Amino acid sequence: MEHIQKSGFYYANKFARITLEAYEEVIGKNGLNAILHLAGLSDMIDNYPPDNLEREFDFADFTAIHVGLEEMYGPRGGRGMALRAGRAIFNDSLKNFGALAGVGDQAFIVLPLLAKIRIGLPALAKIFSQVNDQLSSVEETEDAFIWTIHRCPVCWTRKNADKPVCYITTGLLQAMLSWVSGGLEFRINESKCCAVGDRVCEFVIQKDPIE
Repeated sequence: MEHIQKSGFYYANKFARITLEAYEEVIGKNGLNAILHLAGLSDMIDNYPPDNLEREFDFADFTAIHVGLEEMYGPRGGRGMALRAGRAIFNDSLKNFGALAGVGDQAFIVLPLLAKIRIGLPALAKIFSQVNDQLSSVEETEDAFIWTIHRCPVCWTRKNADKPVCYITTGLLQAMLSWVSGGLEFRINESKCCAVGDRVCEFVIQKDPIE
């Protein structure tokens, strides 16, 4: 696997650890160890980053894990694993974290669906922007929400992919929307991706849930 040059941008150790634990849950310890080996990160086998918010996990290493996932399982298999891991990250660790901590309260639960999403999506973006060097923003159009990552850790330096690759983020957004909506599913499409040459990674989230 091609070496990815260090970025100088960092994920908090805790978020990197949560991601590795999610992949271990989805593909098993041996599968994850093989990916870490492939990604040139063998020193992380049985040695995950500490459970703290220090920004020490380089985006290049995060990308290398996802390139390794695709190489080992193929683009289609890797996509399925990343979607599942993204959902696991939210459901296991993020739904009571930081700006989302009050989102499960009774006062929130009785809000209309759109109001819940208008609160939930920016709250999640705020967590990623405050805790990591990943800058995320949310805007609303007539029929969709646009979630934009201005500095993406999943596809750092990647340029020649034939389609968007940030499936772990799609899975995370799916889980978050399912949680705030009481189990509904929403159509999410990564419409732009740095890995195919775009300047940002952009996710279009339809306002109406899937029937």
